[in-house]
Amino acid sequence: MLEQALAALAASGGAAVVTAAGTDAWTELRARLARWFGRGSDRRETATLERLDTAAAELESAPGAELEAVRGRVGVVWTNRIRDVLEDLDDGERASAADELRALLAELPAAPVQMSATDGSLVAGGDVHVHTAAPHSVAAAVIRGDVHVGVNPPPTPDASQG
Repeated sequence: MLEQALAALAASGGAAVVTAAGTDAWTELRARLARWFGRGSDRRETATLERLDTAAAELESAPGAELEAVRGRVGVVWTNRIRDVLEDLDDGERASAADELRALLAELPAAPVQMSATDGSLVAGGDVHVHTAAPHSVAAAVIRGDVHVGVNPPPTPDASQG
């Protein structure tokens, strides 16, 4: 059984496969992960490339309603494959392989964050600077409480309310 840190590393590797498939990061991850699995064996490296291609094709062809289930299953498969490799190595080889995998994963571009907004709202993946608002509207980055828009100002809070 792997120690918790190595199990988490394996899970990160499985998640990286799922996250990178179909993105610009895929080609690099695919090649480097295959070399990592191959550990000097061309046969193992080629087999890993084929398995990675199959995983990417599964993810790409998954119907929208099933995509999350397929992502979960593919992630578990690759997590387990990485765990198996780490478990089969002796202590020295395991430490070296773990360091290589950490470096490989650290060099991947950050996964894009998926966000969505409903009508009348805004989602931003970076800084938002709020400067002005049209007449009878509000310009704000964060609102904690009521907002009143109109000709008459809202009532002044009682001093006991802060």
